[in-house]
Amino acid sequence: MEMKKKLPIGIEEFEKIREEGFYYIDKTGLIKELLYNWGEVNLFTRPRRFGKSLNMSMLKCFFEIGGKRELFDGLEIADEKELCDKYMGKFPVVSISLKGVSGDSFETARSMMCSVIGKEALRFRFLLDSKRLSSEEKMMYSQLIMIDSKYAQIFQMSDSVLAESFRTLTMLLEKHYGQAVIVLIDEYDVPLAKAFDNQYYEPMVLLLHNLFERALKTNKSLYLAVLTGCMRISKESIFTDLNNLKVLSISDVRFDKYFGFTDADVKKLLEYYRLSGAYHTMKEWYKGYQFGNIEVYCPWDVINYCDTLRADKDAMPQNYWANTSGNDAVKHFIEKSDNGTVKREIERLVAGEEIRKEIHQELTYHDMYQSVDNIWSVLFTTGYLTQRGKPDGDVFSLAIPNMEIRKIFTRQIMEYFKETVEHDGETLNAFCEALKSGDAKGVERLFGEFLRKTISIRDTFVKKKMKENFYHGILLGLLGFKESWGIFSNRESGDGYSDITIEIDNEELGIIIEVKYSDSGDLEAECQQALKQIRSMQYEDQLRDEGMKRILKYGIACYKKQC
Repeated sequence: MEMKKKLPIGIEEFEKIREEGFYYIDKTGLIKELLYNWGEVNLFTRPRRFGKSLNMSMLKCFFEIGGKRELFDGLEIADEKELCDKYMGKFPVVSISLKGVSGDSFETARSMMCSVIGKEALRFRFLLDSKRLSSEEKMMYSQLIMIDSKYAQIFQMSDSVLAESFRTLTMLLEKHYGQAVIVLIDEYDVPLAKAFDNQYYEPMVLLLHNLFERALKTNKSLYLAVLTGCMRISKESIFTDLNNLKVLSISDVRFDKYFGFTDADVKKLLEYYRLSGAYHTMKEWYKGYQFGNIEVYCPWDVINYCDTLRADKDAMPQNYWANTSGNDAVKHFIEKSDNGTVKREIERLVAGEEIRKEIHQELTYHDMYQSVDNIWSVLFTTGYLTQRGKPDGDVFSLAIPNMEIRKIFTRQIMEYFKETVEHDGETLNAFCEALKSGDAKGVERLFGEFLRKTISIRDTFVKKKMKENFYHGILLGLLGFKESWGIFSNRESGDGYSDITIEIDNEELGIIIEVKYSDSGDLEAECQQALKQIRSMQYEDQLRDEGMKRILKYGIACYKKQC
């Protein structure tokens, strides 16, 4: 049996992927594109899990003095012999990731920043022995790697040393090598997000502003810099006066195929692992993000689902990307649905339609959730919405990219529905009492009221069964109000699985609910079909076995907001 390459789940080190036999989708064309079209400081903004960190690792391996040329054998960039001879392995590289700079206080986050910079500086201990550096310059280097005597692993930097740290390191490296330095800063905006969440935003803005301005502006030791992040933070905060910044966002055509997997990438991957039969599912669930002129897949999803399929070819797709974050942007958006316009726009998005909105790609964290207009921009830049077609200036046609993101929206809609209905105990109790007493008209009226209040899921591109699942979920959310009732979803009963069964032990009462969605709007016919299914599948057998003396059977048919 042929041994296949391992899938690089969670591996962001280019060298490790290439040396240890992991499957690699070639993105080295980014190097050529960057060298032919670079600005002095280049900022790539892409959603999380789209290959930013791996690409940064690739750049480091390519440019750094002493790098391993063989890592690039057989890859696209290796065909550019003249370019490789000129640039490969020719630069000192300072490379850091700010992904881990967090903490519940500024002091903790600052200490983490010192640690990130200090550990990177430690890679260049040879500077202490450099014949090209003066004793004063070696003392400057020593300040970057000074350890607190009380705490063995904590780097001790004064505010001035920390602010100058990048600039100092690039100056010393340039003097040692006689070559300007490349600076790589991955996930530059994570410290700001953490600072905003923990209420020390202003001092973190000042810290990053000082670091970046000194390192990236009028620094003669800098050859070029590349930064990556999810958000494009407003120039008024950390990039003040940085007039050499070139921003390359998800709407830019240049570099559009180097973050995310293209259709050709995915087809080749699935063919290699003999999983081509999963292509259409992969496409429906994980494609749909438009970067520049092309549609791409989320690499994290593709690799994880491919790995799952290798173990079980019948495995259903999952929300891999959704599970790597709290999805706060969608939550804030859904919470604005008390606004009638926003509510209808959310319904249109979930139905697969497009909404035209003005997008502001430069925001501060203070601005993000201040208005609905800003939330649209956050959803776009973080990948929950994507563009369709060409923008008209700052006006974009926005859509939900794929099934995975749609499920994030519907889950948040359902959670918000549950939170809001809990505050209306009187109507909830009336609904449950009507259900228990066999008052079908009352159930219909009250359930209809709840449907009119919530965001409806009238998705034009999903199967009827998935539409039924939405109404099924709303019913379960309402019934959860009755803690003394035994409520079971999709429980095996008779010759099949009933949608919802309820056991009210103290009254020896059982209730069976079968939910149908009527694409035609003929609700009565669907209700009769539901009751017929309950009888023919003998769903009541289980309740009889549990000692229920009286059993009520409901067929509930829905169409949009009608019940």
